[in-house]
Amino acid sequence: MDTLSRERRSALMGRVRQKGTTPELIVRRLAHRLGYRFRLHRRDLPGTPDVVFPRLRKVILVHGCFWHGHRGCRLATIPKTRTDFWLQKIETNRERDARVKLQLKRDSWNVYAIWECETRNIPLLERRLRRLLTH
Repeated sequence: MDTLSRERRSALMGRVRQKGTTPELIVRRLAHRLGYRFRLHRRDLPGTPDVVFPRLRKVILVHGCFWHGHRGCRLATIPKTRTDFWLQKIETNRERDARVKLQLKRDSWNVYAIWECETRNIPLLERRLRRLLTH
């Protein structure tokens, strides 16, 4: 059983940010430190990608492990209350992610997803970003 009332849980979930999250800031700082310049949240592109490198025609989608259902990740556990609701919500997010990725690829963009858990190992993430952005 949830320890919070519906109203308090709703208020808490409503404060979860969609832009400017810690994992996103980590990716942005690293890309900038590597010398890359980018645009944020371009609304003219499908799915409003988090980080856009227009000159390279590359986008990075920074996914929260819980919200986007990172399979096999310890950060992506399903809550014990309202399980059906959460399973449906996460599956809908996954379907939308696949649609957005396909639309971007059809528009000749290279699409990369970076998971929240991957932002915890900065040296590894830096190597990955360097590889993604130079090839």
